[in-house]
Amino acid sequence: MQVNIYQAKTQLSQLVDAAHNGETVIIAKAGTPMAKLVPLSHGPKRKIRFGLMKGEFKEADDFDAPLPEDVLAAFEGRSEA
Repeated sequence: MQVNIYQAKTQLSQLVDAAHNGETVIIAKAGTPMAKLVPLSHGPKRKIRFGLMKGEFKEADDFDAPLPEDVLAAFEGRSEA
């Protein structure tokens, strides 16, 4: 289907629905095709597999311990006195 720009502005919602339903919509200016409205293709949705990397990473026992003062000062942009 080909529509002119004015028609596309006034009927955008219907044209988007048409594209979503598989129709290609050509938007023209003075009869010259300028743009194409097509449906998005997302491809097949992959199922999430939880636990795929279980046991592959180890965290230190103290990973959530407070940072040393000099490192904390560097992150905060302070100079260590």
